[in-house]
Amino acid sequence: MKKLLVLLAFGLFTACQPTGVGLDAILTEIEEKNFLTEEEREQFPLGRYTEQDFKNRAEFAERMIAKLQKLHTSEMEFTDQISVELMLYRLQEDVDKYKYQSYLNPILIDAGFHMSFVGRPRRYRFDKVGDFDNYIRDLKAFPEYAQQHIDLMRKGLSLGIALPKAILDGYDVTYNTHLVADYKESSFYTPFLKIPDSFSEGDKSRIHKEGKEAVELGALAGYGLVKNFFDNEYIPNAPDKTGAAHWPNGAEYYQVRANHFSTLDMSVKEIHELGLSEVKRIQEEMEAVKEKAGFKGTRKEFIQFLRTDPQFYPKTPRELLSFAAYLSKKADGKLPSLFSRLPRQPYTVEPVAPHLAPKYTGGRYSGAPLNSTRPGEYWVNTYDLPSRPLYVMPSLTLHEAVPGHHLQSALTKELEGLPSFRNNMYISAFGEGWGLYSEYLGIEMGMYETPYEDFGRLTYEMWRACRLVVDTGIHAYGWQRQQVIDYLAENTALSIHECTTETDRYIAWPAQALSYKIGELKIKELRQKATLELGADFDIREFHDALLSQGTLTLPLLEKVINRYIADKKGA
Repeated sequence: MKKLLVLLAFGLFTACQPTGVGLDAILTEIEEKNFLTEEEREQFPLGRYTEQDFKNRAEFAERMIAKLQKLHTSEMEFTDQISVELMLYRLQEDVDKYKYQSYLNPILIDAGFHMSFVGRPRRYRFDKVGDFDNYIRDLKAFPEYAQQHIDLMRKGLSLGIALPKAILDGYDVTYNTHLVADYKESSFYTPFLKIPDSFSEGDKSRIHKEGKEAVELGALAGYGLVKNFFDNEYIPNAPDKTGAAHWPNGAEYYQVRANHFSTLDMSVKEIHELGLSEVKRIQEEMEAVKEKAGFKGTRKEFIQFLRTDPQFYPKTPRELLSFAAYLSKKADGKLPSLFSRLPRQPYTVEPVAPHLAPKYTGGRYSGAPLNSTRPGEYWVNTYDLPSRPLYVMPSLTLHEAVPGHHLQSALTKELEGLPSFRNNMYISAFGEGWGLYSEYLGIEMGMYETPYEDFGRLTYEMWRACRLVVDTGIHAYGWQRQQVIDYLAENTALSIHECTTETDRYIAWPAQALSYKIGELKIKELRQKATLELGADFDIREFHDALLSQGTLTLPLLEKVINRYIADKKGA
């Protein structure tokens, strides 16, 4: 009964109180704002992406920030105060994107407008004629959508706001994969091969005809534009210099990105030094695990042994996927001991798509809307199997599936009473910090069955500590690409292939890599605080439920939530 009173007092199951009138009106204005007229929405079903559009969004964001800042938040319910802070955080991103012109570089090494479009068919169930009509409309709009992004990138290239040439080798797989000679071989045509028998013959005939035209004149033509631009303009003229410091106002921009992704006011220098400190600490833990494994040699020799011994590597993609599925199911069984609330939405294990795999990380989570007919997906990269060690799979599974990204994001979507933007919001410091903390929970869950898997856990933690060093190194201290690869290879047991793809990711995405370790350290700090202050009354399930009770948060907001939980628990 005492536990129930604590959870109800904290609002763990109801999530929030009714939104205040002033806040509600502002949030409604923001969520209902559409920068296109009805006629323009018909013309640009995939959205419009011109410089003027980004300016309009930034100016609107500034107006909404001013309105939110006038609210008397001290008189609001706790959850409404959180909503204000989170919306301010979200709006500031639109302001910064325009101010620093980062919209001129709308691609990463493993993501971008032409890569995300591949998932367009998954938006539809294709059980109604309207689904096919909307999909055909989207395909036809792709060339204009691609051209808008090309126009932005062309200007970005002229200003030096572009990915450096050093990381673009092999990038052509992201578009060449979709340029097939026969439209029927295109993945975009697949939905037209499964038109329901219940459709009329007239609808079937029309959909087949219009589908063919949409794939040929839409998807294939659009990827032709992408290929021509990258092959003939972007890649040949990409900058030779690496790092955001070489962009206009680069140093200031990188500090702003560091603040955004950490959600803290830490200087780049502080972050770099924190990384060095964490690297040193984890090195000592690695030495202890190496000795436990009975290896006679140096840590460097042990890492080389892990990288080269065939016993640690899958022979087939099926073997790797099967191991990931086993680990996922094992982790599922451990959840009730750590959480009193579990998500309703299931998840599955899938391989990374071929057009992404060569430049992609070892795995990732891909969520799905709650009303979708598909589950969340834990992606495992089966490309280049000699670079996919099995000893890191427990950590990868805990991070990407459960209790990591799937559990956290699905629970956030299921929270009731929140403004809708919060159910779908993602803040990297919280989400990735939670993912890394989930790897730590694997110790308590009994997920690391051998010293090698425990070393894999430390490799993943070291990897995130190294990110603090190398990300700041790249974008603030002039580190070169090979220097980063060597640093990762020296300090982790990641394969050289993964050290390389990760390096390219950090180069392309300034400061995002800082969020993991900074978020994890804050969560561990708050857990230690709750443990010390509550003593015998500390309940790990209550703590985790409180941690996830308000959805995604900035780290300062998370600290407020846990402080409130501790106070309510003591009061109860």
